[in-house]
Amino acid sequence: MDTIKVAIADDHKIFRKGVILSLKPYHNIQFVLEAENGEELIQGVEQANPDIILMDLKMPVKDGIETTKYINRHFPAIKILILTMYEDERFVGHLMDSGANGYLLKSTDPEEIKQGIMDVMRTGFYLNNFVNRVLIKKNYSKQKFNPNLNSEVVISDREKEVLSLVCLEYTAQEIAQKMDISARTVEAIKDRLMERFGVKNSVGLVFFAMKNSLID
Repeated sequence: MDTIKVAIADDHKIFRKGVILSLKPYHNIQFVLEAENGEELIQGVEQANPDIILMDLKMPVKDGIETTKYINRHFPAIKILILTMYEDERFVGHLMDSGANGYLLKSTDPEEIKQGIMDVMRTGFYLNNFVNRVLIKKNYSKQKFNPNLNSEVVISDREKEVLSLVCLEYTAQEIAQKMDISARTVEAIKDRLMERFGVKNSVGLVFFAMKNSLID
């Protein structure tokens, strides 16, 4: 396969660099553009002329939802692979309707990102189990959904303390000892946060906390 030119738009520089580094072993993938937000991506996309964009959703200045719509309208030949922490089925449907060619979670491994890039270039879409489930259920076609990436997230002091310790890689048992509560209570708080944030594991909690500045 010819070299695939890739752009990445994400406001977290460490995450961007991590993705680029993790895909370095795949010599047919070449990163030609990095952007911190949708506006910066749009300004550089014509000159960089990528084949595919790895697009985050929540970004300052211009978010990934509006940027996806813009790219699809003005640069229809460029493929868009969403790479986000939002594990909400309604987001998947809305983005696919808006011109995205695939949807990946940030908790995925580099091999799947590579596979997503290859599939999108070969077939036009990357349909993993998560996306397939949404498309089969067709939840997004039953009701209109306008995603709001700027809704304020409010958590209690206890939830914030648990979340902070999760981000520091403490286990549930260690958190329980530090907070003088039971491990079962810790797990219940984590489960409640995961359900509220729309993520499925501790990695998702960490990404969500970073993205929304929930911890100091």
